[in-house]
Amino acid sequence: MPKVKIYNQEAKAVGEHDLADKIFAVKINEALVHQSVVTQLANERQVIANTKDRSEVRGGGKKPWKQKGTGRARAGSSRSPIWIGGGVTFGPLKERNFTKKINKKMKQQAMFMALSDKVNNDSLVVLENIELPEFKTKVLNNVIKTIEENIIKGDSKKRSILLVLGKQDEKVFISGRNLPGLEVINLGNINIVDLLKYKNLVLTVESVKKLEEKYK
Repeated sequence: MPKVKIYNQEAKAVGEHDLADKIFAVKINEALVHQSVVTQLANERQVIANTKDRSEVRGGGKKPWKQKGTGRARAGSSRSPIWIGGGVTFGPLKERNFTKKINKKMKQQAMFMALSDKVNNDSLVVLENIELPEFKTKVLNNVIKTIEENIIKGDSKKRSILLVLGKQDEKVFISGRNLPGLEVINLGNINIVDLLKYKNLVLTVESVKKLEEKYK
């Protein structure tokens, strides 16, 4: 059972917490993680490109010239795919469907693997709580900077932090949305793509307990 320290906003240790093995000590299966990531990205994909075939292009009702006697090739419509301004053959259509399916338990297990990877790489930070007195980006930036300087390991100067809150907090969310390298989400929106996208994960004690209670 992995054990982590609990810190306050001033980056001072205030306690410890035993993480659930089922969530934070799972053996990594790269194939399952890859499948879960591909499925999520595919389901988020929007159908943007759309072309018209010869039946949808405007015009072309009249036969360009008579069938015989002109010396030119036969033509039945100026909207033929071989004509400029004509329809498109085998082009992308708006009816395309990119969605993929994955078993619910497989998806959960892949997320547990991503969480376990954060623990294995010392990239998980657990905060007692995070509270801001006002809607102020500078205040939140100072809190995150304190955590980076005193808790997060590594010499990288490029910020890459995913902050997961146990409940909706407009002050933290709005104050952090303009900070580069920081993503603030609620526990209900936690997903494997964000877990893998950001190097460091910051959880509140509330979010950890809710995770363990939900998947115990």
